Amino acid sequence: MESPLLTGLAPVIASDTRILILGSFPGAASLAAQQYYAHPRNQFWKLVGALVGEDLYALPYDERLPRLLAHRFGLWDVLAACEREGSLDSAIRKPAANDFERLHRLCPELETVGFNGQASGKFAPQFAEHGYRTVVLPSSSPAHMAMTFEQKLGVWRRLVEGD
Repeated sequence: MESPLLTGLAPVIASDTRILILGSFPGAASLAAQQYYAHPRNQFWKLVGALVGEDLYALPYDERLPRLLAHRFGLWDVLAACEREGSLDSAIRKPAANDFERLHRLCPELETVGFNGQASGKFAPQFAEHGYRTVVLPSSSPAHMAMTFEQKLGVWRRLVEGD
């Protein structure tokens, strides 16, 4: 039996976005809530909050996105749609990539693209070819607990500090 085709979330970007973080595809909790990184154990909002010096995790979701944009961060996924049972990237079937050709026009100040995990990180060379600085990050997912929060944050700081 085939899994239903799942559709991702709209990008959270602005014309002055300088740093874009790309995940692979929203997990089941995020799709159900229609919110990026909705799983309570996902460390994304704590990691980005530490980078921008603001406790984004403590804010209601509808207040997180404007704060993220105010710090010139954007958020999207590499995949627009796929089939998947559960939330693991390894279960993704029939992936369809988002249309990134329009990024230059939509985000002319974009400099750095961070990839939240190895699955999205496979797209890094394509972005590097277009002149973006790329950083493959350890996944913020609760499924990736090989590193402590502090170890992950050390790598995530490369988004704002450079190489």
